[in-house]
Amino acid sequence: MTVFIDGPRMPPARGGKPDSLVILLHGYGSNGADLISLAPYWAEALPGAAFVAPNAIEPVPQAPGGYQWFPLSAADPRELDYGVRAAAPSVDRFIDRELEKYGLPPERLALVGFSQGTMMALHVGLRRERAIAGIVGLSGALVGGAKLKDEMRAKPPVLLIHGDRDPMIPIPAMFDAAESLAAAGHGALWHVSYGIPHSVGPDGVDLAGDFLATQLKTQGLVAGS
Repeated sequence: MTVFIDGPRMPPARGGKPDSLVILLHGYGSNGADLISLAPYWAEALPGAAFVAPNAIEPVPQAPGGYQWFPLSAADPRELDYGVRAAAPSVDRFIDRELEKYGLPPERLALVGFSQGTMMALHVGLRRERAIAGIVGLSGALVGGAKLKDEMRAKPPVLLIHGDRDPMIPIPAMFDAAESLAAAGHGALWHVSYGIPHSVGPDGVDLAGDFLATQLKTQGLVAGS
C-alpha cells in the first residue's frame, strides 16, 4: 500500500526554480523537521537545490510528534526486510512526485538518510530503474544485503558515515553495508566519526555536504555561485 507523505521544505538559496533536489529521510521516532535542519549547512554549496524532509509513513505511539517508516519491534533481519519493502513504494512514489513537480531527471536527485532513513534510502535508491545522483547514509544500515546483487537496478555513488560510539546501530553495521555493496558489484565511500554517538558530527555534516555538491554539480554551474 502506498501512503502519501510530505514534510518540511527549504527552497533553493538563490531562489527560482531548483536545479537539483535533496530528499532527507529521518530516523525512527523523529520527523522531517529534525532532519531538514541539516539543509542550511549545505545550501551554500548547493545554492540551486531544493530540500525536503518528509515525515515517515506512520506515527510512533510512544513518541509524540515522531514517525516511523516501519515498526522496530526487534532487530530481526526478516522483520527489517519486510519493513523496508512495505515502506518502499511510498518513498518511491514521493520521489516520483517531487521530480515531476520540479521537472527534474533522476540524476538531479540525492537521497540522505539517517538511521532507519538510511535503510530506506539505500533500499530504494539502489532499486530505482534510473540512477540518482547519490546516496548519503548516516548512522544506518543496509537491509537485505544478501539479495542486493539480484535486485540492484542502479549504482549511484554511496557515502556512508557512522559514529564509532553509536550504541543504537553499532559501527559494524556500516562495514557490513560496505561489504554487502561490494559483494553485489557496487561499492561505497565510508567515514568513521570518532567520538560521535547516534548522531551526525561536524565532520560528517561537512563530508556529506562535499559529497552532495560533487554529485549534484552541473556543467557550467560552480558550487556556491
